[in-house]
Parts: sequence; C-alpha cells; structure tokens
Amino acid sequence: MVSVSILNVTSYTGLELLRLLANHPHFRVTSVTGRSAAGQRLGQVFPQLYALAGGACQEEARHLAELEIMEEPEATELAFVCLPHAAAAEAVQALLQRGTRVVDLSADFRLRNPSLYQEWYKHTHPAPALLEQAVYGLCERYRERIRTTALVANPGCYATAIILALLPALSAGLVSRDLIVDAKSGVSGAGRGLRLDTHYAEANEDLSAYSLGGHRHWPEIVQELETAARAAGQTYESGLRLTFVPHLTPMTRGILATCYAELQPDGSGRLPTSSQVQALYRDYYAGEPFVHVVDQPPHTKWTYGSNHCLLYATVDERSGRLLVLSCLDNLVKGASGQALQNANCMFGFDERCGLQGGAIYP
Repeated sequence: MVSVSILNVTSYTGLELLRLLANHPHFRVTSVTGRSAAGQRLGQVFPQLYALAGGACQEEARHLAELEIMEEPEATELAFVCLPHAAAAEAVQALLQRGTRVVDLSADFRLRNPSLYQEWYKHTHPAPALLEQAVYGLCERYRERIRTTALVANPGCYATAIILALLPALSAGLVSRDLIVDAKSGVSGAGRGLRLDTHYAEANEDLSAYSLGGHRHWPEIVQELETAARAAGQTYESGLRLTFVPHLTPMTRGILATCYAELQPDGSGRLPTSSQVQALYRDYYAGEPFVHVVDQPPHTKWTYGSNHCLLYATVDERSGRLLVLSCLDNLVKGASGQALQNANCMFGFDERCGLQGGAIYP
C-alpha cells in the first residue's frame, strides 16, 4: 500500500478525496491536516466517514474516522495538497524536499509563466523554479509525462471541461482562433468558506454571471489549447481569442460548458458536417476511460458524483459554427477524482482504481 497524506482535508476537495480513497486497493490515507480542526479525529468532524466503506472495508472506514487531524503532515509517499494558492506552493516545496510525490489541487503550478501567475493571482510565485518540473495533470493530454513526474498540477474545474471540449477541434485545425464559452457551475465550486453570494437564500432560485473581467481559469485554458494546437502543427496569428463567461447555478455540483467556435472550410470550401465532427471527437477520445462522446446534449446529473466527462459536438449549419457541450462534476473530474486519476497514473496503477463508480441519479 502507498501511504497518502491529504493537506487541508476539511475542504470539499479533501473530503471528496477521502470518499474516493476509502475503497482504493493501493492507496491508504495515513496523515491528514486541517488547522481549523487540528487535534480532532476525522470522524468527529465528518461522521459520514463511518459509512464510507462497507463489508470487508469496515476496518478501513474505522481507520479513516479515527485519524487525528494534524497541523503538519507526516511523511508519506504521496500527498494531495488542497490548500489555497500561494500557501500550497510553500507546502509543495517542503513535501518534494522530503521525497514525497505531490498532486497539487491549487492553481500554483498550472501556469508555466510566473508573471502570468502574478497577474491573475496577485502573488509573486513562491516557488518559480518548480514550474518547469510540474506537469499539467490532464491524463488525456500528458499521460506519459505524468507517469514519471514528482509534481502534478491538477487542472481547474472549468479548465478541464473546456479544454476537453475543444482539444479535438483545435488539434485538427477545424476552427478559427475566436472561441466563446458560456459555462455554469454549482455552488460547491466556491469552496466551503462562507461568502454572501453562496448563502442559500442568495443563491437559491437565482442564476448569475461573474468574473466578466476575467476568470482565473482563463490563462490555463488558453495556455493548454494553444500548446495543443501548436503540437498538431496548427498556428493562429496572435494566439487564440477566448471569451469565457462563468455563471453560478443553484445546484450543489456540476459544470456545463457550452463552447462556440467558427468552423474553417476545407480545401474545397466545404464545412464539416455534424456526423464528421462527431466521428472526429470519437476517434480523438477512443480508449479514454473517463471522456465519452454522447449522442445528445448531456445533463449535469449524468455525471453527478462520477469522474466522467460527457461531450456532445454538433454543427450549427446556419451560422457555420461548431458547438460543443461539456459536462462534468466539478468536485470529481473537475478536482478530486482527476487528482486521484493522476495519482494512479503516477504510481503505475490502472487510472480507474477508486473511480469506477457511475453517476448518482436522480
């Protein structure tokens, strides 16, 4: 068994990791931190842990529930860092120095350019030397590099949904540089901290756009899509032009991103048909365990609690635009599930370990 620590276990992503790891055949959580609950047992803070594992796994459930929450992590082979940005980078440095492999769920190592990090996160990067070492944790794109790295930068939730939606089209040179994304997320994406706009009475039966001046996932989306396009020999003068507007939706979990792009004609001046685009997407993700191209527009409930991303691609013939709908659970494929998928890849395990469960429906 590989020993595992979770830093900031009292976050939504930390608790989701506990749920997924409770029945994992190769990873065992042996250390957890959370300064607000330090000194308490996990089962005191989260009584639901006693019911996480059943049957032969009752012993593991009790083990998790009895773990003491510490201020600092004990030495383990793998660490999931669920701290806020800036604080995460400092913790990651210390973990790597002691020989621990790390999956960082913050934004600290997603951007390769430290000046971009300072622009979008308003901090001087605490560990810029590690940016070259970190691998962006999208297995569908960087699987081989993830296998050998000591540091994975887990992607953002919106970024995961949008990058997966547009990778095939950009890699094939199917669309122009102008991209528009309208994305909606559940309230859990804001984290457990108390905020006025996420109070029940404020968010319930309401729908609102936010971060119109620029969402923090914007630079990593552009970074990864431009990298993929260049790798496929596609060049866009002056880079991609992305308009991305997120919305807060009155539901607990889920992201639905609707992506629009102007199609480019082939050598004979024809635009691809919907069936051709769907075939392209199915070929691109053939064999991927967690990305599925579906035959109808997906619902957020179809991915609730699972590590799956559902994509629906079609052509709007009247406007000549590609439409791609991308749907995932922001706490699983958008965060903790993807982190576990990355950890499985790092240690040579089947990526599906601990992630076999389907969506909870209804």
